[in-house]
Amino acid sequence: MAEWNPKTRLGKMVLSGEITTMSQALATKLPLREPEIVDILLPEMKDEVIDLNMVQRMTDSGRRVRFAVTSCVGNGDGFVGLGRAKGKEVGPTIRKAIDNAKLNIIEIKRGCGSWECGCGTAHSIPLVVVGKSGSVEVTLKSAPRGIGLAVGDVAKTILGLAGIRDAWGFARGHTKTTVNYALATFDALKRTSEVRVSDEQEKRLKIISGPTRVHVAGAPIEGDADALREA
Repeated sequence: MAEWNPKTRLGKMVLSGEITTMSQALATKLPLREPEIVDILLPEMKDEVIDLNMVQRMTDSGRRVRFAVTSCVGNGDGFVGLGRAKGKEVGPTIRKAIDNAKLNIIEIKRGCGSWECGCGTAHSIPLVVVGKSGSVEVTLKSAPRGIGLAVGDVAKTILGLAGIRDAWGFARGHTKTTVNYALATFDALKRTSEVRVSDEQEKRLKIISGPTRVHVAGAPIEGDADALREA
């Protein structure tokens, strides 16, 4: 990372130390075009390959083989991204898909939205959200603590990387289309970051936007996010 030479305004702000957290980077509304920014601000990022498909095409010169990869990244604490890539070789294509996922990273809202729970921790979806992609429609609902992720395998992977521990969900449409299922789940999570909540709702449902622990570039800080914001 020491040899990284940023080319964008956001990258230069991160390298100079003007921006030290991912929340600050996303709040600037500047385009995220360099995956190294995410590597610096979220060094604990994990990645998972959601779908790997081989596509064959006949040409005059013979059979042409390409790979289509869908990957998901997340820090397990409020940040998640989904990316796709195509290429001739598996390894470079997977790395490209992971980089694209980092460029599509979002900050989600979490909370305790289930009337059966009331534990006061940000462990689930704060409200009902619906995401769509193609024929697939995914609905996510708040679940009480201890239920786990009662969703499909694809959605379970994405929600886990996002830091959601409990949720109910169901899907409609052709869910065997893994890519659309993943995109619909990601779209549902994106709705949590777009919805507006009042101060009363935020306090009652214990809604937190982003991480519960603030990660500062160069000097990781662990602690309650709200306390650190007020400091």
